[in-house]
Amino acid sequence: MSSVKTTTARARIRPDIKTEAERIIHDLGLSVSTAFELFYRQIILNRGLPFDVRIPNVTTRRAIEDARKGHGERFVTTEALFKDLGI
Repeated sequence: MSSVKTTTARARIRPDIKTEAERIIHDLGLSVSTAFELFYRQIILNRGLPFDVRIPNVTTRRAIEDARKGHGERFVTTEALFKDLGI
């Protein structure tokens, strides 16, 4: 009878993120350990993270900062937005 060896991985995660993620994981019928193993397996299969991680360019960084400051155009309806865009 062969047994699979395991190891322990530890991470520091904000409590609110941990709680929400674990709720979703459990709703999927998985354990946290299984979810982490799935994530690690995807890293191996993709030879990197299983999603894009990119540093935004200057234009995008400015737009993000403007949005955080509450600057920029705001539209009450999609029709108003489309009209402003000329669509």
